[in-house]
Amino acid sequence: MKNYLLLVLFSTLTWVSCRNVDKSDASFFFKKANLQLKQKNYREAIRLYDEAIAKYPDFTDAYLNKGLALLQTERAPEAYTVLSDAIAREKDFPELFLLRAEAALRMGQLESAETDLDAIVKKYRDSTHYHVLSGNLAVARNDYGKALSHFDQAVRLDDSNAEAYVNRGAIYFNTGEFPLAAADFRTALKLNPGLSEALNNLGLIESQNKNWPEALSYFDRALVINPVDPYYFNNKGFVLLHTGQLDEARRLIERSLEKKPENAYALRNMGLYYLMQQQPAEAIPYFEKAIALAEPVDLLYGYAGSAYLQLHRKAEACKTWQLGKVLRDEMATDLAGRHCH
Repeated sequence: MKNYLLLVLFSTLTWVSCRNVDKSDASFFFKKANLQLKQKNYREAIRLYDEAIAKYPDFTDAYLNKGLALLQTERAPEAYTVLSDAIAREKDFPELFLLRAEAALRMGQLESAETDLDAIVKKYRDSTHYHVLSGNLAVARNDYGKALSHFDQAVRLDDSNAEAYVNRGAIYFNTGEFPLAAADFRTALKLNPGLSEALNNLGLIESQNKNWPEALSYFDRALVINPVDPYYFNNKGFVLLHTGQLDEARRLIERSLEKKPENAYALRNMGLYYLMQQQPAEAIPYFEKAIALAEPVDLLYGYAGSAYLQLHRKAEACKTWQLGKVLRDEMATDLAGRHCH
């Protein structure tokens, strides 16, 4: 199975208000920028927010919306800086803290995110967005129980929050509660059919069940929405390996590694490709690199040991399987029991 990517989404807010700004030129650019933001023309929106800020440097809403647009273009450090500048000008604007917490999370600055969320907890304790972000922070700290509590509360506060369902489904997936996970992903898709993460995650569940045609359908749909995602390439490649389409599988896994060279699942899958081609010597470097990343990867030690065994290196095979056994690799545990006495 290949479940490297269960995306835990960060909240997507839309701030398009204007708090009684009486500077007509700045307001003109701000309103034009908001239109571009709604239409997802993020770079043009950023340019127009800059125009508004240049006309009126204390235009806090423009900083806020510029921060959102920067996050939408994967520019979290710049968003964090813009939002910090705004907070320095006006501290009584909790929306800035909420969005800066998201930027901090994307940057892996967990303490900063927690500080911002704590600063607004009284105002936002009944906000679905606040609980999604708090859940994401708990996920980043591997506190799945606390994360689940926050996502439950997010759904209770707003049962149309598709992101909360995706994130809660990811928790269920990681704890092995696949029917609950699938139900949440399907609910998210009913609310927002364009959620590629939910499609990808359903594909992972079908892969877990070895329902290869269904899994392939989900990954194909995810790639229509996001045709450059390296994880989706890899996940589809894994399915193709198991349906005999080895050349196409290799092409997709290679594309995944070009974009994300340290993806341990893609490295494992490339090793599996060579193993299926009866080329264990070519497979081993990929398996070894995946192992060196020290990430939990299903079946990695089982496949790696099999490559050593095919090369008549039984001692190394058994050592690899025994390590996999400690790490609860089911395939490694089975092979160690059959070959290593």
